Amino acid sequence: MKKDLQNREDVFLLVSTFYNKVRANENIGHFFNDTIEDWPAHLEKLTDFWETNLFLVSKFRGNPMRAHKQVDEEFNNNIEQAHFGEWLNMWYQTIDELFEGERAILAKNRARNMAHNLFMNIYMSRKK
Repeated sequence: MKKDLQNREDVFLLVSTFYNKVRANENIGHFFNDTIEDWPAHLEKLTDFWETNLFLVSKFRGNPMRAHKQVDEEFNNNIEQAHFGEWLNMWYQTIDELFEGERAILAKNRARNMAHNLFMNIYMSRKK
């Protein structure tokens, strides 16, 4: 029986397992691999982000919207909704492999909303 996400260590396991898959993914891995220079530091930042979102602690400092818009610009506005769909499917699969419970469901719901909002804001910010 799997347990629910309970602490930072669980969040780090989820984030690190997930991003190992993302980095190897032929459809979206290049966005991450070509952008992120310090993976250990980035995984800590992502763990802060998800710990803040799932446990309402105040650790995360950053602007994900600005960061994603910059990446889209660096890739000539080639990030598509399908890329976010791929990211989201992999997130769900990783959660399902490792965890179950209320916080696991919350992590899926927050990621779904975030993927939608990030893509829509990226799309709307593009120069026509």
